[in-house]
Amino acid sequence: MAEADIVADYELDVKGECCPYPLVRTKKKVDSLEPGEILRIVADDAVAPQNIDQWSKKSGNKLLSVEEKDGEYIIYVEKT
Repeated sequence: MAEADIVADYELDVKGECCPYPLVRTKKKVDSLEPGEILRIVADDAVAPQNIDQWSKKSGNKLLSVEEKDGEYIIYVEKT
């Protein structure tokens, strides 16, 4: 799914934060969402997309998209 097609309900900016904080903050925010709501995460830690992908698979949430642009990662997660 392309980023332009996704409408996020919330945004989490974790730029400047290193592992594990982008994942910890993402998990905490997703836990507060209602099923079907989408979180847009903006990160600049190169391992954040991989960590969030692995966590989403384990937690049952859905990783919708990861895009890298100018050293920033835009990650979309849907609460299931």
